[in-house]
Order: sequence, then structure tokens, then C-alpha cells
Amino acid sequence: MRKVTRGIEIAYEDAGRGRPVVLLHGFPFNRSLWREQVESLSATCRVITPDLRGHGETTVVAELATMEEMAEDLAALLDELGVGRAVVGGLSMGGYVALAFLRAHPERVGALIFADTRPQADTDEARRTREETARRALADGMEPIADAMLPKLLAHATRVQRPEVVARVREMILGTNPQGAAAALRGMAVRRDQTDLLPGIGVPTLILVGSEDAVTPPSDSEAMNAKIKGSRLVKIEGAGHVSNVERPGEFNRALAEFLGGLPT
Repeated sequence: MRKVTRGIEIAYEDAGRGRPVVLLHGFPFNRSLWREQVESLSATCRVITPDLRGHGETTVVAELATMEEMAEDLAALLDELGVGRAVVGGLSMGGYVALAFLRAHPERVGALIFADTRPQADTDEARRTREETARRALADGMEPIADAMLPKLLAHATRVQRPEVVARVREMILGTNPQGAAAALRGMAVRRDQTDLLPGIGVPTLILVGSEDAVTPPSDSEAMNAKIKGSRLVKIEGAGHVSNVERPGEFNRALAEFLGGLPT
């Protein structure tokens, strides 16, 4: 399904009935990243999974797609769908957007799910790397980006034993428009540090991380967990940076337990 809002067309899925749960994909993926979670959660929840701007079937924007813009896209989409307050979750870049949404619209967040993400801004070196990657995507397309990213994204066991997961993640990367990817890379490079938000979070919070995540290692999630009062940390054994796809059973069990324990 698609909605035209804020001057762009946002593609999304809206499955199930019940408590609204928004899941925001990482870079450079699309809403299909959450396929197993939608299948699992939609029996008891209303699961909303948008394509973030520049990704999937959502409008590709030029030059820059900031986390704040993506957060406002989400706010506008929720307005269109008649959703006032939701559980908001995100993986990697989706976590950055969730934090930006929390800062701008705290009253609309009923609970938080952070997967394989961190609150810190990029280092100078990371910003340079993102700019180099953006230029490479624009010049050469997404194939070299996929080749470079896959060994970092997926745990060793996933790469060796689960070729179907490797193929699926690669397909998502190759399906991303290079211009949209570059805009998101530049948006991530200029994102603000959100660490100051963490001590003030007063809603139930679940933090998930792959035990072999090489991009945002477990130490990042442990630091988040230490700063958020009452948060729960779950390590997904044998998973890398795309823990929900690499180990969907374990990931879904953690989600179901967390959501099932929320006040009605």
C-alpha cells in the first residue's frame, strides 16, 4: 500500500489488528526485512512497516535524507492511518529514525524496540567512509556496495550455512536505488548524537543485538541498556547485524514476550 504525504509517496504494509507496532528497516534494505516479524506478530498486533524515504517503493529523494525527515515521514504516515501512539522499533538505521521520532514526538511512543543500533553520532572517520560509499554507489551502482557490506552484516555461520539468507540480504541491497542509498548515507553521516535521550526514556524498552554483530557490537547495546531505566537486553546468539533475518525464531520470541508484557 502507498500514501502520498509530505510531498513524497510512502510505501508500507499494514497487517493485523491490535496494538500498533511500527518496525523501521535498516540501510540499505526495505520493509521486506521484517517479513518474519510481520507474519509472527500480526496475529495479535497491528504491524506497520514502511519503506523509509529513498528505499524500497518509497520516493527517492536527491542529495540528503536525514533521520529527522524520516521521522516526520513516519509521523505523517501514522496521522494518515489514524494511529496516535505506537510501539516504535528499528534496526540499525531504523533505530536512528526511532530515536529521532522519540525526540520529536515523545507523546506518540508507547514502547521502544532497538535492534542492532546505537545512539551515538558518527565519528569523523565514519562520516568520511559514508561519503566515499555514497559516491561509489552513485558511480558504480549497488553491486560493489553489496560485496563490501555482506561480510560485515552477516555472522560467519550465516554466510557459510545459510545461502538463502545471504541471497535475500544481497537482493535487498541490490534493489535499493543508488541515489536513495547515497541520500541516506549522507543523512546518517550528519545525524545528531542521541545519547542524552536515553536516561529520560520512561517507556518499556527492548534492546536486541546479534552476538556476532560487527557493525554495532553487543557492547553498544550493553551501554544503551545501562542508560535506559528498566530496559531489557536480549542477545541473539549466532546472529550478526541483521539479527531478525538471521535468527528470526529467537528474535520473534523476544518480541512476543516483550509485547505480551506491555500494559493494555
